This record gives sequence, structure tokens and C-alpha cells, in this order.
Amino acid sequence: MEQIQAEMAALNSQIEILLEERAALTINNVISSENDSPQAMVEAYRRQARENAQLSVEIQGIDAAIAALEVQIKQKQNKLVRWQVESKQLTQQQQLEEAKEVAQVHAQRINQLAGELAAEVRFLKACANELSPMYWQIYYKPFITGFKTISVPYVRSDLEVWTIVNRIV
Repeated sequence: MEQIQAEMAALNSQIEILLEERAALTINNVISSENDSPQAMVEAYRRQARENAQLSVEIQGIDAAIAALEVQIKQKQNKLVRWQVESKQLTQQQQLEEAKEVAQVHAQRINQLAGELAAEVRFLKACANELSPMYWQIYYKPFITGFKTISVPYVRSDLEVWTIVNRIV
């Protein structure tokens, strides 16, 4: 990108030099007075152009060179814009990859906690199974209910789409 900008600056500098050269060549050598008619002024400039044909051709050459350099500047600008768009897309892709890595860490932590929670629920269920007969005898109701509907979240992925599912413990 910096190279393209440097090339564009060099082209602009060259154009400035050519414009100064052109201005120096076109300094008016035609002496005109305020009383000259428009036709007289036109004739004076035409006469000067005929007398200085080489100068006119050189000015045309400078104009052509300036036009060619301006075309190159436009091409460099287009190339710079394309590079910036591609750079932005690359940056977005890098951001996406970094965010996916962060999400992967969180998903792994959720799955780890889900495993731990499932183990704790199983231990609680074992305790409840052990305590329930005595609890019924004393309080005439169950100690814990709802074990059939206990679930924990679990994250899975097919490498493109991630899904959070509930696993029944």
C-alpha cells in the first residue's frame, strides 16, 4: 500500500513539473492592447502558433504526457481501493477466526461444567434413592422429585454450525 502511495506521489510530482514547464512555454509573447478586437487577438495567437509550430507540438506532447500520467494515477488509485477491500475482508476473516477460538474455549468450558454437573446430579440421585424410603416413613412424601427431566447443556459442532443441546441426566 505504501509503495502504491509513493508511486502515486511520484506521478503527481511529475505532473506538477510538466504543468510548470507547460506554463513556462505558454507565456504570452503576443502583445495585445485593450483596444484589440476579439478577432484581432485570435489572429495574433494563431500567427504565433504558426510561427512557433515546434512550440505548439511540444505543448501538445506535454499535454499528452500529463494525460497518460493521470491515467496511471487512476489505475494506481483503483489498485489501492481493491487492495483496501481485500485487506478489509482478510481482517474480517481474521477477526472471525479469533472469535471462533474464544467461542471454542467457552464451549469446552460449558461441556466440562456439564459433565461435572451431570456427575453431581447422579450423586444427588444416588443419595435420594438411599434417603427416600426413610423420608417417606417420616414425612409421608418424596425427598426429591423430577430426576427424569433433569438436563444439562452441551455444545456440539459439525465444524461449521454449533448447536447447544440439552442432555438428560
